[in-house]
Parts: sequence; structure tokens; C-alpha cells
Amino acid sequence: MTKGKKESEPDKVVLAYSGGLDTSVLVNWLTEEKNLSVIALTADLGQPGDMGAIREKALKSGAVAAEVVDARDTFAEEFIIPALWANALYQGNYPLATALARPLIAKLQVDAAHRHCARYVAHGCTGKGNDQVRFEVAVAALDPSMEIIAPMREWLMTRDEEIEYARERNIPVPVTSESPYSVDENLWGRSCECGVLEDPWQEPPEDAYEWTVSPESAPDKPVYLEIGFEGGVPVSLDGNRVGIVELIGVLNRTGGDHGVGRVDIIEDRLVGIKSREIYEAPAATILVAAHRDLEQLTLTRDALAGKRPLEQSVSEMAYEGLWFSPLNRAIEAFNESLEGRVTGTVRVRLYKGKATVVGRRSPNSLYDLGLATYDERDAFDHTAATGFIKLWGLPLKIWAESEREAGGEKDEDVGGPV
Repeated sequence: MTKGKKESEPDKVVLAYSGGLDTSVLVNWLTEEKNLSVIALTADLGQPGDMGAIREKALKSGAVAAEVVDARDTFAEEFIIPALWANALYQGNYPLATALARPLIAKLQVDAAHRHCARYVAHGCTGKGNDQVRFEVAVAALDPSMEIIAPMREWLMTRDEEIEYARERNIPVPVTSESPYSVDENLWGRSCECGVLEDPWQEPPEDAYEWTVSPESAPDKPVYLEIGFEGGVPVSLDGNRVGIVELIGVLNRTGGDHGVGRVDIIEDRLVGIKSREIYEAPAATILVAAHRDLEQLTLTRDALAGKRPLEQSVSEMAYEGLWFSPLNRAIEAFNESLEGRVTGTVRVRLYKGKATVVGRRSPNSLYDLGLATYDERDAFDHTAATGFIKLWGLPLKIWAESEREAGGEKDEDVGGPV
């Protein structure tokens, strides 16, 4: 029997509740089919919607308790910023908005389970998606004794069947058979899949996008933004100090107005299948471009050479549910040790779907005009190049001489014609 639970009471489960189709029907299913008391846990990570209404919907659907946790600051400070330090883009494109949110939601679930003396946590992920892995691996890392229920792997309902199930029980859901997109949103981005998007040859229709205008419809004049960083953290916009959550929101709106941040990719899911995904991430697109450029100005070549491969590892670990792994924590500490130098301002040009860095400055700049220029201000000692080139090329010179001598010996062994 669960600690703090009376013998006659059903066991408790903390359900990661979004108010969407899957979790809307799961409150009822977990209650009816599993005889569990459902505690709905909703994390406010900056997604649209009335959090109070979502809470009420969970209670009306049969949850014995419903909590909404405002985790926007935590999400930005403990997940988005470390990902930004790593310039994290899965397979070079996806800024990992959904992937970064899942370990935080799992942590909030485990915390709620401890408060409510719940034996189980549950999620609404399917058996072929990435999120099931992210939730369950994160829960195991945070509390290996916690039991996990994954109803959608057991239930195996189609989306149309879920919609009908909800209609029969008067459960309101935000999708219809005519508009079957599956959407996830938070501060860092919006994902959209299903429906016509499952045909990789089909160009995404405009109704698949909500955050961004089409680049063709974007303004004909560019806009310039000056983003200030301190220790690798964006802290100002156009000279005005602003909190990270607010800054991300402004960049999402401004970037979206200029068609910035659309991603249409075929990505490799962790479970081994390829998936066509549509993402909108204006702020992430702008900030990763600006941050990476500022690193180029302030970090040494060998530091950058050591950091870049680790960035790919962070992207893969975030995508694959290993955010709480020892390796990811070690890389985060390594990145933090370098980010103290990544202070300065980056000027970004937004125009017709593109975010282009056009200027950068830093008190920690490693750029020396006297060494870089070719005009009369040139302070570089050109005579030093001669000795440098000789030493730099010495190993190749020795190798080439050795190869030539070996080739000569082979010619002598073969001999000439009789």
C-alpha cells in the first residue's frame, strides 16, 4: 500500500495533462479502466491557452485534483539557456522545443507524486514517438522507484476513435477529423505534425503555421535587432534590459512577423523511424545564430574546436531523453566555464524569413584590427611568417622526402628493361 494512502482508497496517478486530445480522454480512461485517482498536472511553459480553464476541464473530466505550475522561468533558466550555450539544433535544424520541455514536465510530475503520495505517473505519448522515451527515462533518473503508466501504448486507439470516445463522454477536445494536426507549443517553439504533413512530398499548407507569416508575405523592409549577452545569456534587446522569458516572447513575435523560424525537415526519431516535422521557432533561430556568432568573436579556436562536437552530443541527448544524464551535466558545466567570456552585443537583420548576423562587438573580443587589417594600420609582423611556415610545414616536408626515397628504392629493385 502506498504511504499516506488509506486501504479503501484507490491508488493515485499524476498525469501530465495538456488538455489536448490524448490527455483529455486519459483522465476518464485511467479512472474507469485502471481504478485510479487522477491528479492532473499542467506545466505552463509559455504555451497559449487559459491555464485556469484547462485546470477546470481536468476536474470536470474526473480528476480528483488538478494543478497548474508556472514553470516558464525554470524552463528558460535551467533548460533553454543551457541548450543555447550548446547552440543545440538536432540534426542541424530542430531547436528542441518539445524535447527540452519533457524532462522538466517529468520533474514536475515526480515532485507532485511525492507531495500527493502517488504511486504512479502517466503520460499520453504513443508507442512510436520520442516523448514516451523522454518522459520515462527522465522519471527513472529522478526517482527510479516511481511506476510509469503509458496508456496509449496499451489502448492503441486511432485519433478518430479518440475523438469519438471523447464525444460520447462529452469531453471537449481541440481537434476534429477535418483538422487533424497534432500541435505542441512552448516558449522555445511550436511543432506541428499529422494530416497532410505525413506526405513528405506535400508542401506544408499555410494553415499548418500559426507563429510565422510566409516569407513572401513578410515586410519588404528588414528590421534590425541588437541583442545583448552577458555570460552567454541574452539580457537586453536594443539596449533595454529585459527578462529572458519576455525577451523570447518579443523575438518570437518580431521574428514571426518577418517569416523567421520555419523548419520543414525529415528527422530521425529515436525509435528508429523517419518523421516529417514542421517547426516554428523564431526566437530560437535568432538567439542561436546570435550566440554562436558571439562565441566566434570571444572564444579561442581550440576552445571552439573542443566545444562544437559536444554541442552535437547535447542536441542528441536532449532529443533522446538523456537530459539528466551525467554526461549532459558535465558538458553543461564545461560550457558554463567558457560562457563567462561570451558577453557583448550582436546585431541581427530579419528579412523575408532569414535571420542574419550583420554585426557584433564585445569587451572580450579576440579580434584585433591591427592584426587583421591590410591598410596602413597593419601591425602584423610579416617577416615572422617565413619561420612559421617552415616549422608548420616541416612534418610534411620530412614525410615527402621519406616517400621519395622509398619510391627510389622500389624503382631500383624493379630494375629496367633488358
